[in-house]
Amino acid sequence: MPWKNQGGGPWGSGPKGPWGQGPQSVGPRPPDLEDLLRRGQDKMQQLLPGGHLSGMGIALILVGALAIWGLSGFFRVQSEELGVVLRFGKHVRTVQPGLNYHLPYPIETVQLPKALRVSTISIGMTLIEDAARRGRTMRDVPEESLMLTGDENIVDVDFTVLWRIKPDGVGNFLFNIQNPEGTVKAVAESAMREVIGRSPIQPILTGARNTIEQSVQELMQKVLDSYGSGVQITQVQMQKVDPPAQVIEAFRDVQAARADLERLQNEAQTYANRVVPDARGRAAQILQVAEGYKEQAIAEAKGQSARFNKVYDEYAKAKDVTRQRIYLETMERVLGPAQKLVYDGGPSGSSIVPYLPLSELSPPRPAQPAQPAATGQQQGGGAR
Repeated sequence: MPWKNQGGGPWGSGPKGPWGQGPQSVGPRPPDLEDLLRRGQDKMQQLLPGGHLSGMGIALILVGALAIWGLSGFFRVQSEELGVVLRFGKHVRTVQPGLNYHLPYPIETVQLPKALRVSTISIGMTLIEDAARRGRTMRDVPEESLMLTGDENIVDVDFTVLWRIKPDGVGNFLFNIQNPEGTVKAVAESAMREVIGRSPIQPILTGARNTIEQSVQELMQKVLDSYGSGVQITQVQMQKVDPPAQVIEAFRDVQAARADLERLQNEAQTYANRVVPDARGRAAQILQVAEGYKEQAIAEAKGQSARFNKVYDEYAKAKDVTRQRIYLETMERVLGPAQKLVYDGGPSGSSIVPYLPLSELSPPRPAQPAQPAATGQQQGGGAR
């Protein structure tokens, strides 16, 4: 029988306890635990066959409890998740999305990290609530984005890191790092500062972004692998690379001057590429003409020399005949083209007027301004 302060108890009448007057009850009394247990037993007996808790009833209860306990091991893995099954806290296997089963608690448990989702972390900028625009806006975070370059200049770098969990490193991701996003962000900022610190500012502001992104990604992956984090860096994207706002106008002037310098250099190189080949071609042409003239002169000299030698050989064989032949051939070559009139001055020619119109007797020839004297000599010789 439960202990209750009822009237006629050993301490007298009224709600008293063993130490005297008990507290006065205010409001509704709490339910009686033994009364609730008794009512539950009554309902259980009504459900059991025979109306009382027999051996068969106990067996049915145990079977039902075991069935419910066994069915509790079914679980569903969503499309972006991987199921990590732990047996007494130890990682035993990884399951793919879909309906799966593990031994019921407390033998095996399951954790469902979003291992198939690509997450994004922004460094140097953050989203804040903007009441004026009734939405969220991007705000710079200078303490994260301001970095020192290799030539001791300051540059403002905002970049984004895309990362995911390695399919074969889910266990490392769950048990080796406590704050994955904070770890990835700290490693990203450190890697970017190291790469920027090794580079001068001009390539950073112009054409070295792809190289920097690749270097940061490789350095981050190396550091995270050394931690055994199970994180894979898929991409690093540099969003904004500018000098600090206080000196950005001066840097823009410098960039404009550098652009003008490159343009002028390109124009000068274009002119040189056009003029130099032309000059080289003309020089080559002159050399080829000179070489041709040289070959021609040498060939003509050799021919004249050979001809002279042959004539001399014939002259040595018959000097008188050869001398006479040379004289006749020379006179033929000289007097052959000229017209000749022979006047012997005898008695038959006494009636001839001593006038000889040579210009009319000679056939018309094309003008030869360089040889007027030679032509007169030939005509005079012909008159003789």
